[in-house]
Amino acid sequence: MIPPADMMLFVAVVREESFTRAARQLGITKQTVSERIGNLEARLGVRLLERTTRRLRVTGAGATYYERCSAIAAQIDEANSEVQHRQAEPTGLLRVSSPVLYGRRYLTPVVSRYLARHPQARVELVLADRRVHLIEEGLDVAIHIGPLDDSSLVARKLGESPFHFVASPRFLSKYGMPSARDLRSARCIGFSAFETWEAEGVKSRIDPVLTVNDLELACDAAIDGVGIARVPAILCRDAVREGRLKILFGPRPAMSRAIHAVYPSRLNLPAKVRLFVDAMATLAEPTVPPHKGPRRKRS
Repeated sequence: MIPPADMMLFVAVVREESFTRAARQLGITKQTVSERIGNLEARLGVRLLERTTRRLRVTGAGATYYERCSAIAAQIDEANSEVQHRQAEPTGLLRVSSPVLYGRRYLTPVVSRYLARHPQARVELVLADRRVHLIEEGLDVAIHIGPLDDSSLVARKLGESPFHFVASPRFLSKYGMPSARDLRSARCIGFSAFETWEAEGVKSRIDPVLTVNDLELACDAAIDGVGIARVPAILCRDAVREGRLKILFGPRPAMSRAIHAVYPSRLNLPAKVRLFVDAMATLAEPTVPPHKGPRRKRS
């Protein structure tokens, strides 16, 4: 079989009317060009070029062969351009996984802008509060909150998700503004029967009056005055802004978890992944405006 690269080399030689100029264009030596053209003629069993010390002339067979090869070269250039364009402009389905809360609160506007800007793209958004397996599940991107544990994947940090201790004005009016040391005996809303919270450098093993398995439930219960909750800023910021919740122990977050976009590889990263992750990175970090509460009771 004739190597396609040699056919393209022959086209370059004819167009440039010179071994030297073709070699310079392709970044190879004149000797290499001469040897490959000689091998091409030997395989075809026909003379393609007449060489003299002053000029290069295409034979009749060479002219016919050139027409065929130049048409193939044009098709190759067109194919390359099409692939490069597809790499520059997102096309096809993008499958994205995200934790439920983050997906509901943040991803909808990102997806809307992405689809408006790139009409050839489609998105499938999978919301799941579990550790996903990108390759096994056929996902392109996963939003991950918290520590990363798979070093084989590429991770781009998008920001931080701060958490705050919050309570309702009704709760604080009844029980007073707690100190960090009061958490141990305070009415708390937790995620397990016994867990450790840290506030102002003080660690407290809490015994929740209410245990839930959903952050939104914890926030709603705190708004209803059930107790103190530790919830992400993304969830409680509206309630804080509206005065339905107050941040405890100052404006500094109780803790913070890193937000990453995770994808399989940087090598030949598809435009649909690159541009979607770029759009995610433009999001502002979740914040909650400080809201003053009643003074703490003196002990």
